[in-house]
Amino acid sequence: MGVRNYLIEGVSGTGKTSVATELQQRGYHVVHGDRELAYQGDPRTGEPLSGSVLQMNSLDVAFKHKHHIWDVGKVRSLAADRSHPISFFCGGSRNFHQFIDLFDGVFVLDVDPDTLKRRLAGRGDDEFGGKPDELDLVLRVHATKEDIPANATGIDATRPLAAVVNDILSKCGVVG
Repeated sequence: MGVRNYLIEGVSGTGKTSVATELQQRGYHVVHGDRELAYQGDPRTGEPLSGSVLQMNSLDVAFKHKHHIWDVGKVRSLAADRSHPISFFCGGSRNFHQFIDLFDGVFVLDVDPDTLKRRLAGRGDDEFGGKPDELDLVLRVHATKEDIPANATGIDATRPLAAVVNDILSKCGVVG
C-alpha cells in the first residue's frame, strides 16, 4: 500500500471499480480488493470455506455476501509496504473490521435507489447484482447500511466519474 492508505467502499453498483480504474489512469496505486484479495471465508476467523460448504450454499446469495471477505494477512502486508505515497483499496469485505485501522480514511460511494437499480439492471448474470435475488440483496443492504464502516465519509457517486474521483482526492488532501 502506501504512506497514506484509503478504503473505498459501497454496495455493488455504486462505482467502486469505475473509481479504481479512474484513479489508476491518473497514476495512483490501486488495489482491486474484490479481485485481488477476496475469497469465501468465515468473516470472524478468516478460514476459507470448504468446498462442501460452498457447494451446499452456492445458490444462497445472502450466504455468499456474508462470507465475501479479504485476506487480512495480505492487507496487512500491503499496508507495511511504503513504496507508494498514496494507495486506494477499492471493494467490499465483510471482515473490514479486522483491518480498518490500517486506513487513513474510508470513503463510501453512495447513490439513490433509482440510480442503483438502473446501474445493476445493466449488468449481466455473471456480474454480482445482475440477477433478481442479488438485486434484492443489494437494495436491502443499501437501505439498511448494514455493511458500511462506521465513521466513513460519504461520497455522492451519482455525479460524473471525474467529479467523484476529484472529491475523493480533495478529501485526501490531493489536488485532482
